[in-house]
Amino acid sequence: MSRYSAYIGAWVLLLLSLPLAARWPGWWWGAGIGAVLVLLGSWDLLQTRTTLRRNYPILAHFRYGLESVGPEMRQYFIEGDTVEAPFSRQQRALVYRRAKNVMDVVPFGSLQDAYAVDYEWINHSLAPTSIAGHDFRVVVGEGRAQPYAASVFNISAMSFGALSANAVRALNEGARRGGFYHDTGEGSISPYHLESGGDLVWEIGSGYFGCRDAQGGFDPERFAAQATRPQVRMVEIKLSQGAKPGHGGVLPAAKVSAEIAATRGVPMGEDCISPARHSAFSTPLELLQFVATLRDLSGGKPVGFKLAIGHPWEWFGIAKAMQERAGMEPDLLPDFIVVDGAEGGTGAAPAEFIDHIGVPMHEALLLVHNTLVGLGLRDRVKVAAAGKITSAFDIARTLAMGADWCNAARGYMFALGCIQSLSCHTDRCPTGIATQNPHRWKHLDPADKATRVYHFHDNTLQALHDLLCAAGLEHPSELGPEHILRRVSPVEIRSLASLYRYLRPGELLDRIPDHAVFHDFWAEARSDAFLPPARVAALRRSKAC
Repeated sequence: MSRYSAYIGAWVLLLLSLPLAARWPGWWWGAGIGAVLVLLGSWDLLQTRTTLRRNYPILAHFRYGLESVGPEMRQYFIEGDTVEAPFSRQQRALVYRRAKNVMDVVPFGSLQDAYAVDYEWINHSLAPTSIAGHDFRVVVGEGRAQPYAASVFNISAMSFGALSANAVRALNEGARRGGFYHDTGEGSISPYHLESGGDLVWEIGSGYFGCRDAQGGFDPERFAAQATRPQVRMVEIKLSQGAKPGHGGVLPAAKVSAEIAATRGVPMGEDCISPARHSAFSTPLELLQFVATLRDLSGGKPVGFKLAIGHPWEWFGIAKAMQERAGMEPDLLPDFIVVDGAEGGTGAAPAEFIDHIGVPMHEALLLVHNTLVGLGLRDRVKVAAAGKITSAFDIARTLAMGADWCNAARGYMFALGCIQSLSCHTDRCPTGIATQNPHRWKHLDPADKATRVYHFHDNTLQALHDLLCAAGLEHPSELGPEHILRRVSPVEIRSLASLYRYLRPGELLDRIPDHAVFHDFWAEARSDAFLPPARVAALRRSKAC
């Protein structure tokens, strides 16, 4: 009977309160509460959808209430400062302090265990350098009509629609003040991206939002009209993203507001579909031709692509296409490649995709960097990387592994005030960042948050400056895998240079290196199709039979 104790108690409260209320009006409150609980318990018993409510009328709702606040309880009272879920309290606190431009030093000692496996550090020099400034830049598209000097730390792709209007405003104004770029995400260029005049990288996804025709295909004229804006500094073709590679998306018709419809170039009242693959190209060579087309239409601006590494032979096919055309048609080479790690974030993704599909950033970056080095193309194609980057050490390690610059999305969301409530997909973001509900996002002050975005970028690069000086270096481009040390066991330390196999310049032009992935897939990769090697295809056929 204890299962029904709350329900019985509600009846007792109601039956006792009614005669008392007849004599003392104050008891009507008790009668009202009892009546509500009796109705709730009766409904629990009569409904058939939830067994728990039928077995535990009224009591079950306490369970649901506690479950709903479970993530917050764990985040604030249970999780340790260094537990990454997905970002630790320590990581978030560092971003908050730098964004607010308050003291970011820490007392007493590190919370990191220096003797734990996977602990990493950079060695210092007995002859530290003195670097004049911390505005570190990388020139992208050298030799093109409109090259761009990119900061080494920029805002990664986040679309208007996933983010609110005021969040986009704040990010772009912060980027303008700091002189770094703001990636639009595949949702195209909204009016809020244009208000402040901050540098934009326009991301073109498979839905061709902002440059699509009535059938959803690529429209050259619409693209040119947007891409030739002075504010658009580079164009990025999105092949896939780390959080949900190989997966398209649908924005339901109910969420396609007039602003989103106008921004994306889609009709209101219809589902907005982002296919899983592009229709403008279907082979590696066609991808490179599309790169050249966009560069011509944009007036000679740098054009590249972003991808999450999946099947290695598909990336090798793109690399072989680049190798084949490098001498004959150099304009087909991309100016840059952005490597998005599987640990990247998103507003919403299927659990299996976000947890178990795609190559993490370190291995993906290394594969892209190695391939370009092995083909002798690394000095002609810049490489960026994104995936849980929030600190100067994160940037330094990523550059040391082979990147020219880094992008971050969630780090800049923290700068805006994100509290990692994990409600991006619900339209109930408590900070007004990842929501289209005007009652929430209008309380986000763009001017204040833009200042925080600017300070986060500036203070993080100041920290990178100090780290480089301590290591005896002059510029982030001098960082190499030999500078980063990692504990691989309680008694063994290895540099990244010794942990990973780095190819020599031009090594792939002479022979297939003694590297498992290249050995297995390089020879059979094709520049004219995204097809698996013949033996992999044969294995698939044999299993099908």
